Amino acid sequence: MIRRFHFVIALVALLLSTSAQAEIRSVAVSYQYDDIPLTGYLYWDDAHQEKRPGVLVVHEWWGLNDYAKKRARMLAELGYVAFAADMYGNGQVTDKPDQAREWMQEVTVDVEGWRERALEGLKQLNASGLVSEGEVAAIGYCFGGATVLQMAYANAPVKGVVSFHGALPAAPEEARGNIDPRILVLHGQADSFVAPEVVTNFRNKLDEAGADWEMNTYGGARHGFTNPDAASFGIEALRYDARADRRSWSRMQAFFDDLFKGQP
Repeated sequence: MIRRFHFVIALVALLLSTSAQAEIRSVAVSYQYDDIPLTGYLYWDDAHQEKRPGVLVVHEWWGLNDYAKKRARMLAELGYVAFAADMYGNGQVTDKPDQAREWMQEVTVDVEGWRERALEGLKQLNASGLVSEGEVAAIGYCFGGATVLQMAYANAPVKGVVSFHGALPAAPEEARGNIDPRILVLHGQADSFVAPEVVTNFRNKLDEAGADWEMNTYGGARHGFTNPDAASFGIEALRYDARADRRSWSRMQAFFDDLFKGQP
């Protein structure tokens, strides 16, 4: 409680000191899951004085790197309050696939703990004092896409989630009839990380769960299609696709326009 109080006081001071020159602002936010120190980043446009919808951003399996922060900034430019959450902690960021896989598996092996880490990030977004009550959503990339789907399956207090080239974990039996968040999945047709039978099972389980879901598939797009640096990691399955990137970001915006009834 003391930590959050200090965070709010610091944020208010920053707002007061910068209100004369409106622009995109950001602040690092320290928090924790169990004993793991986490550092996320809050972004907002201080031209807006009123509260507005908030969006949680969950990073790829590389960790909370500049790409995830860039997407949070882009959301702030659209008028949202965005929080780039840290799912690994201890400053863990890599460009090595084996290391990324190890860190990801350490989180995902415990599904409940996985969801709880994401919810800790959501708490920081809501604690900012900038977000309209109940007007929140979550987006994620790759590992982050699977993370926001897990949030939906846990019926997290978000209005909707958007997965960009995410892994597609199937909705569990206990989620049947209990998924309130709307789900938008933006998927590359040529994503070799997700087998066709996995996609089919994913769709079927969402139907069985009674979820409100939509899936857009981009022809020829591989895994990581939104990240301009995707090919630099040395994995043939990863490739940037400018057209799929543009179309998926546009579809997310339309989804949010409907979700938040035209706000911000």
